[in-house]
Amino acid sequence: MWEKSWLPRWSLPGRNGGKLNHKQIAALVGVAPFNYDSGQMRGKRRVSGGRANVRQVLFMSAMVAVRFNPVLKEFYHRLLQRGKEKKVALVACMHKLLTILNALVKQDKDWVPPIAEAETEKVALPA
Repeated sequence: MWEKSWLPRWSLPGRNGGKLNHKQIAALVGVAPFNYDSGQMRGKRRVSGGRANVRQVLFMSAMVAVRFNPVLKEFYHRLLQRGKEKKVALVACMHKLLTILNALVKQDKDWVPPIAEAETEKVALPA
């Protein structure tokens, strides 16, 4: 299980954890899409900047999550079915994972996997 104590170590924006909204935190880490438009020319949306060390950890976490986390795995495969490139879908998963982490810090909650939630509900129900 994850502990809250690891969050400051990988600099999830340090003292800002839980105080920023999902767009601000994504821009701070460097996974927010920015447009490269000029005049009538519409360029690609790209992610850039942010804290490289956090982005590296988030990338590896997202790689594992799309294999083993049922929520992010389904999200990743849904994006691939829509025709997104693998790297684009993975960055979207990074963004979603960061949003989840920020919400956990904001609400001062621990991560509970969906499977564990289902098992807890089964145990709590009377037979």
